[in-house]
Amino acid sequence: MKKLFATVLMIISMAVWTIPANAISAKVRIMDITHIKGVRENQLVGYGIVVGLPGTGDNSRSTQITNKMMLRNLGTVIEQENYIQKGAAAAVIVTATVPPFSKNGDKIDVTVSAIADAKSLEGGVLVQTILKAPNGEAVAVAQGPLTVGGINKIAGGSSARTAITTSGRIPGGAIIERDIYTEIGDEDSITLSIDKSDYTLVSRIAQTISQLAPAQAIDGSSVRVKIPQRFMNDRVTFVSLLENLEVSPTLEKAKVVVNERTGTVVIGADVKLLPAAVAHGNITVTVSTTNDVSQPNSFANGATVGFENSDIQINKAPGSLVQMPANSNLNDLVAALNAIGVAPIDLISILQALKKSGSLQAELIVI
Repeated sequence: MKKLFATVLMIISMAVWTIPANAISAKVRIMDITHIKGVRENQLVGYGIVVGLPGTGDNSRSTQITNKMMLRNLGTVIEQENYIQKGAAAAVIVTATVPPFSKNGDKIDVTVSAIADAKSLEGGVLVQTILKAPNGEAVAVAQGPLTVGGINKIAGGSSARTAITTSGRIPGGAIIERDIYTEIGDEDSITLSIDKSDYTLVSRIAQTISQLAPAQAIDGSSVRVKIPQRFMNDRVTFVSLLENLEVSPTLEKAKVVVNERTGTVVIGADVKLLPAAVAHGNITVTVSTTNDVSQPNSFANGATVGFENSDIQINKAPGSLVQMPANSNLNDLVAALNAIGVAPIDLISILQALKKSGSLQAELIVI
């Protein structure tokens, strides 16, 4: 495991430090790194019922009451909601995302998720459900058969499941009932927001756009562009010209990304170390317990008593001390960590300690 991990780090190191110079100078389109302020998606949510389930629905009283109200709206009168067979329906929450510029009649995908004790939504059909915006306004209506992408079977106390079947999707299952009005910019300008805060990149974008229209970087993530008079009534064409302009990207900030759950560590190319000494050693504590029984002889008139015999062993591996000189780069770090034979979980602890001591000159991100 240690050899494999060291090999992976060496491959990352070689890949990073052999990037050709012209790869860094490659240009990207503005449309790939920015978006127009105010042009955004909108989230919808609704409460509905999935029917047609083969006994895998929920047994909640709220579902039965909802079924009774639904049938009443359809002209059928049921005296008591418990007359409806349990398990054939399930209460669900329906969610969807409306893209900008959606029009009346457009179709969008919806996600359906059980909210009670339903076993599976496989084979179910969502009954007409109104989807509302956060302000309570009805925007879309969803209905149709679900696809859950898996199977969940239970029989005789045994079960088999290939995927989570208490949630599913309906491709194109919702119909937009009204136009989504989206304004492009304000009265005479458009604000471009980059996907990450970067003063250098914002400045470059403003300089590039200035060749087409007056532009100014207003903060670390936004550029305000004044709309020329000839494009005032044709903003779509103007935006098309803007988003196809190309700029040179900036180098990413030095980062070390750590995933403690999987033991994954990704070290960026520009990671530097100030002078530091790294000591590494392992202490392994092993506790073994043997259950035994104390059985008195027939003349002792005692009771049989169970007890445990515990054996504790401590193995301390020899420690290692490695000195890191100033301005050490990724190659030096890989070589040093390989020399002391660290495992991924040990590397995470070492990196956190280096960051805490001020030696690691990079942002440490734990995900």
